[in-house]
Amino acid sequence: MEETISLQELFATLKKRLGLIVLLTVLAVIIAGVISYQFMTPVYETSTQILVNQEQTEGSQFSRQDIQTDLELINTYSVIIKSPAILDRVAEQLDLDMSIEALNQKITVNNAENSQVVNIAVQDPDPAVAVDIANTTATVFESEIQELMNVDNVSILSSAVLKENPSPVAPNPMLNMAIAAVVGLMLGVGIAFLLEYLDTTIKSGEDIEEFLNLPRLGVISPITDKGPSAEFNKASKRERG
Repeated sequence: MEETISLQELFATLKKRLGLIVLLTVLAVIIAGVISYQFMTPVYETSTQILVNQEQTEGSQFSRQDIQTDLELINTYSVIIKSPAILDRVAEQLDLDMSIEALNQKITVNNAENSQVVNIAVQDPDPAVAVDIANTTATVFESEIQELMNVDNVSILSSAVLKENPSPVAPNPMLNMAIAAVVGLMLGVGIAFLLEYLDTTIKSGEDIEEFLNLPRLGVISPITDKGPSAEFNKASKRERG
C-alpha cells in the first residue's frame, strides 16, 4: 500500500520541529555574518577609462569608416591590455610582488556595445594599490600600443582616483547572510522531515492501525484531576490518612 502524506501532516511536522528549524536558520546567519565580517578580506575596486579614437589632424574629419575601424580594434585591445607585454611593464614599474597570472586576475577589461570607451577595472585588498595598477596599466598600454600595432588612436579619458573612504565591493555580508538564511531554513526543514521519517514510535491509535494492521478494541480515556474518579481518589486518601 502506497503511503501518502497530507498537507495537514506536513504542516504538523513543521510546527512540531519549528524550534529546530529556527535554530538552524539563526545559526547559519550568525556563522555567515562572523565569517563575512571577521575572516574574509575586503576587496576594493577602482577603474580608469581609455578612449579609442583616431587622432584628428588639421583639416581632416572623422569618417564613419574610421570609427568602425576603432570599434573593431577594441576587442583586440582588450586582449592586449591583459597580455604579458603590458602587465610585465606594469609589474616592473610598480615593483609588484606577484606573478603576471595573479595580476591578470585582478584586472577586468570591458566596454559598452558600440562604444569607443574601454573600461579597465582593478580589484585589490588595498585600494591604493588598485588605483596604481589601473592608472599604470592605462599609461603603459597607451605608450606600448603605438609600437605594438603602429597606431596612435588611444588616449586616457579618465584616471582612477583614491577616495577618502572607499567601500569594498566584496564580501557582501548582507547577501552572504541572506543566502545562509535560505540554506539554514532548507536544512532545518530537511532535518525536520528526516527526524519525523526515522521516528517509528507509536503515539496514537491511528499509528497502531497503520503500522500493526490491527483494529482498535477500545480507548482508555485520560485520568484528570476533575470528575467522580478524582473525588473518589481524594476521599480514599483522606480515609487512609
